[in-house]
Amino acid sequence: MKLWALGDPHLSFGNPKPMDVFGDLWRDHPARIAGAWDRLVGPDDVVLVLGDVSWGRNLSEAAPDLAFLAERPGRLKVLLRGNHDSWWSSRKKVEAALPGGLVLLQNDALRLPEGVVVCGARGWNLPSMPWADPEKDPPILRRELGRLELSLAEAERLRKPGDVLVAALHYPPLGPGDESSEVLERLAAAGVDLAAYGHLHGEDHAWAPRGVHRGVDLRFCAVDFTGFAPVALFEAGKGILPDEGPREARRGG
Repeated sequence: MKLWALGDPHLSFGNPKPMDVFGDLWRDHPARIAGAWDRLVGPDDVVLVLGDVSWGRNLSEAAPDLAFLAERPGRLKVLLRGNHDSWWSSRKKVEAALPGGLVLLQNDALRLPEGVVVCGARGWNLPSMPWADPEKDPPILRRELGRLELSLAEAERLRKPGDVLVAALHYPPLGPGDESSEVLERLAAAGVDLAAYGHLHGEDHAWAPRGVHRGVDLRFCAVDFTGFAPVALFEAGKGILPDEGPREARRGG
């Protein structure tokens, strides 16, 4: 079993929104995602989808995008909410609409039998981010920190000796020039081994934090950074896998 992560698929089968308005890199990007995913992910693998799953405005519009993910290889796909996932309403309604093999990560955690506990939360703009709003963002960030704490507490309850603790995030846990943040401090205090995130695109890739910070291995997994391919984080029998960085060669699926 391998654990993979993929951020920001921005699917739009039910509410068409061509992503190539953001550059030719995004042309036919669902086909690129499918090609890379289907080639790399095995039937017993688990994939974390790190938010901005669908441009659908409601569950009906998001349904074809969720079906697309369900059709991909892997025994389980774990969905995290991103800032553009307006289709994501109440947990009860979303879970009732999910195809088989898809589960939500929302204020909780899950343990895989291979010795991995997955926790996390969406996050929000940190004060150091260039677009941060000093009036609007702090209350939302505090709410997201509370959600992260709920997830970390559940992870602590589930974790067994020797388990690897992985955090799934949408927003990066550090801003440009940051050495730490309220998010990273919580991850470090909880003993998180690895945190995967997305959200940043285009020129903002340049400041995406990677490497080990406060003992937490940060992995940047936005699709336009990874060549539209999922990123391998962990493999049973081997543990945490090395960060391979951007996958230019995989662009084109």
